[in-house]
Amino acid sequence: MAIELRQQLKLSQQLVMTPQLQMAIKLLQLSRLELMDAIRQELEENPTLEEVQEEAAPEQTVAEYPEREPERAGEPETREVTIEEKIRDDIDWSNYLDEYNSPGKASFESEDRDAPRFEAFIAKKELLSDHLLWQFLMTSPTKEDEQIGSLIIGNLNRDGYLDVPVDELTEMSGSAPERVRDVLSLLQTFDPIGVCAEGLRDSLLIQARHYGCQDEVVMAIIENHLNHLENRNFKAIAKILKVSIERIVEAVVFIRGLEPRPGCEFNDEAPQYITPDIHVYKMDDDFVIMLNDDGLPRLRVNAFYQNAISNGGKLGDTAKDYMQEKMRSAAWLIKSIHQRQKTIYKVMESILKFQREFFDNGVSCLKPMILRDVAEDINMHESTISRVTTNKYAYTPQGIFELKYFFNSSIRRIHGDAVASVSVQERIRRIIESENPRKPYSDDKISKILKEADINIARRTVAKYREMMKILSSNKRKQF
Repeated sequence: MAIELRQQLKLSQQLVMTPQLQMAIKLLQLSRLELMDAIRQELEENPTLEEVQEEAAPEQTVAEYPEREPERAGEPETREVTIEEKIRDDIDWSNYLDEYNSPGKASFESEDRDAPRFEAFIAKKELLSDHLLWQFLMTSPTKEDEQIGSLIIGNLNRDGYLDVPVDELTEMSGSAPERVRDVLSLLQTFDPIGVCAEGLRDSLLIQARHYGCQDEVVMAIIENHLNHLENRNFKAIAKILKVSIERIVEAVVFIRGLEPRPGCEFNDEAPQYITPDIHVYKMDDDFVIMLNDDGLPRLRVNAFYQNAISNGGKLGDTAKDYMQEKMRSAAWLIKSIHQRQKTIYKVMESILKFQREFFDNGVSCLKPMILRDVAEDINMHESTISRVTTNKYAYTPQGIFELKYFFNSSIRRIHGDAVASVSVQERIRRIIESENPRKPYSDDKISKILKEADINIARRTVAKYREMMKILSSNKRKQF
């Protein structure tokens, strides 16, 4: 069989990701802060892209002001105040200098004087390690004790507990175990009380002793019965300690006042503030959607480079290709940003149409909705809707919500339409808030209450939703 070369034509269709499409998809899934960073980076790298500066209104000229009205008859003519050019000869200049040349209370600073630094006005939160080290150095420790104290402080976690055993600290420091224990005991007396403990039990005991607690029941609960305390099994504690349940409740009230995480107040994590991408306002009986463009720079292609390309100046082929590439990139970016804003508006408009009752009445009226519903409504793909609703927030009359929040699964009702899972969670939360603290509802009881309200939901689902809302079980919610 002979081997030969042949040519064959074949037609096929495939999706090609153009640079413009790639940029549009990339910008669509960015959050507001990430979009601003991307724009700033493009402004730095692309010379043909510039930000439109808002020009101030030109000052009004004298001709723009209305002419002065003629003076009315009978009114005295107002004379213009003039300065006397001739200096009077009878002025006592010596008294004048003595009276007006003294500085009085007025003081003037020299321009050479250094202004206060900007860093002096910036508040910096003190770290737990710095706070403890400052207290430790005030005790004038020896070099060896200072090394041990720095080692202990450096091995604390964010809650203020030791991350390593004391034996390992002793081995790392190379000092005697008694010396390490003495330094550790000294650090445990510092503010905040309970810090440098080896665990929750030791921290609570340190705090109880610091506040002068002499109650044997409190000490016994902390030392031996924290597991029962966590499960709120007060009857078991009362039976073991052979005291009344009221006595246990009094001890638990004191223990609740202690701090389980003494180092949390020195946590340096800054809160993250959310800036909504879109605002929904209620005007009379209708809702108005407004995109939040505050802080987003207005972009345009630099006119100088446009004229340089169009006029065909003395440019080399390399420079001309470079400028054309950058101008195309700038135009794609501007168009992609406009397309992004337009898509977000259309998605929010569709969400408002489906969830109108939520915007009027709140979470309890949220309807079940999936990405496909919005995709079919605005003729877009589900993946596009998923990108639009990720890390995008909307300010509504009911609060600030992520766009993903409006998409949730449905819970089947016994009679009637389905209800959203978020609405069921809100109903569970309200049922728990209205319960008797001495006799809280179990998950099975909550399931029966929901069935009476025409919502068919299993006990396991109630437990799952309760854990998602970080609500304790019935035995832990019970109050004596």
